[in-house]
Amino acid sequence: MIGELTFLSPPPGLEPATRFTLHAIEGAVGVFALRSVDDPGLRLFVLDAPTYLSDYRPGLGAEQRDAVNLGDVEPLILVVSSLTEGGPTVNLAAPIVVNPRTGDALQVILDGQDWPLRHPLTAASA
Repeated sequence: MIGELTFLSPPPGLEPATRFTLHAIEGAVGVFALRSVDDPGLRLFVLDAPTYLSDYRPGLGAEQRDAVNLGDVEPLILVVSSLTEGGPTVNLAAPIVVNPRTGDALQVILDGQDWPLRHPLTAASA
């Protein structure tokens, strides 16, 4: 899905932004730039989780699914990527859940689940 996303609450650290565009990065399958509509300098790089992390299955509660009106729709799960001295990492503890039909989005904190904040992204993960 490429287009505009509307977060139901601002992603942590990006307040007060709630409207973002999602653009595919040319030549990088499943890699996107998430850019604020109101502040184009505010940008994150996100990855389509299933493309890079086949074993990643975040447990979404009914409240989280209802918040983005998923119903029976399969969500788009994005993870925020960071470049560290040790290489690229992704945040598996707080994925972005997107309703691909409506563009409603929410970054969820997976309390009580054993997903790391900085999971190394290696060739084996992809």
